[in-house]
Amino acid sequence: MNSILNRSDDSPTVDERHLMFDDLEKLGRILVETGDVAHSFIQGADNMDVTCRDFSAFDPSRPIPGQGRGALDALRAAKEEILPLLAASIGPRYLGFVTGGTTPAALVGDWLASAIDQNATGPEGSANAAVEEQVINWLCELGGVPSDTFDGVLTTGATVSNLLGLVAARQWCGEQVGVNVDADGASVLPDLEIFAASPHASMVKDLSIAGIGRNSFTKVATKPGSEETDIADLKAKLVASDARAKIIIASAGTVNATDFDNLDVIADLCRDFGAWLHVDAAFGFFTALDDRRAHLTKGIARADSITSDGHKWLNVPYDCGIFLTRHISVLETCCRAFAPYLDTKADGNSYINRGVENSRRFRALPLWMAMTAYGRDGIASIIRANCDQAANLAAWIRTHEKLELLSEPKLNVTMFASRGTDDENRALLQRINETGKVFLTPTVYGGRFGFRAAFSNWRTRDEDLVVVKQAIQTAL
Repeated sequence: MNSILNRSDDSPTVDERHLMFDDLEKLGRILVETGDVAHSFIQGADNMDVTCRDFSAFDPSRPIPGQGRGALDALRAAKEEILPLLAASIGPRYLGFVTGGTTPAALVGDWLASAIDQNATGPEGSANAAVEEQVINWLCELGGVPSDTFDGVLTTGATVSNLLGLVAARQWCGEQVGVNVDADGASVLPDLEIFAASPHASMVKDLSIAGIGRNSFTKVATKPGSEETDIADLKAKLVASDARAKIIIASAGTVNATDFDNLDVIADLCRDFGAWLHVDAAFGFFTALDDRRAHLTKGIARADSITSDGHKWLNVPYDCGIFLTRHISVLETCCRAFAPYLDTKADGNSYINRGVENSRRFRALPLWMAMTAYGRDGIASIIRANCDQAANLAAWIRTHEKLELLSEPKLNVTMFASRGTDDENRALLQRINETGKVFLTPTVYGGRFGFRAAFSNWRTRDEDLVVVKQAIQTAL
């Protein structure tokens, strides 16, 4: 066939489209070979260098090909040119940031999400909204908050979830004093004051994005030697404040010391002073699954909004953030989208009206697959193991003549340094990571430069701790 029936002058010719249609006919082979490449990378993550230190061989300035050569050729190019230059962040010894891996079931869910390519905006013509609703109910259960009180939305990550917390809180504050920020803008809201002791960098970024300002929050003191909010200082600042609109940002697992605020007492203060309570629980939300530490999240169900992440401790692929709130109607007021083509009479939640994106990946599916495959007990086993691994590393450091803990680990992060200067520790961190056996990220805690080892991956085992300790010892 050399032409297309009823072809208009600007429609593509068969020759212009043939590669895609050829690939469609070969899709089974393409998927098999893709699976083989992915399987090889996943299986090799145990032994490959944890990070790539030199990717100068990849030329980002190379122009796009004029003529493509199909999916299999592109797959081979990716295998040769890109995969060798990637970090093994899915592997058991990538201890930087708070990075989960990807469980097999979550990987299947993610691949299916790409294959079926749902635009998960709402319930029109697809069960995607019902799946997201079920997933959110399950997440509430895992975090120990009532699903008949909390509702929410899946986002791209904690940064967007924290932004939704700010936006919803600001709208709610306006409603308390009789103004409508959604309709008339932030300028109509009088005397907004935000209180935070240890806000995550993403929240500070969101203060800028929301037009509030990175420096426009009241810094609350922390307890000595801790990142936990000093309740007495918070109360004193609330008493001194004459603002009619107040937001308190609390933490359930700070990024360094994994400290937890006393959420019950802070919730009491929010009640007494008419403030919205937002809890940043990016990974600490799921602490409730470890019965040895479940008390740390006591009071979280009294929050007005909660941020968490799926691509951290739930070990689903990037990107997957979680936002929960007791005021879903306020969130929908701020995020609703108007257009005739978006109107629907279908029953179910329109998640397009709960977040930033109008076009949404079906990110509920990897979560649904992981939770269905492994259940509450499987997820809890990851959390307990990671906390034990952090404690194991801390015990080794505690008795090491050249190393010292910067803080006792409360959860899954071990912070430590050598007994040398900050400059010596910077050089040591570089040497540790250059071994290729482990990846740690830097931190500054208590005025000292140090290292963070964040255990978040389902694949990390006791033998990996042996390799981690040997790498550190070798670099000393």
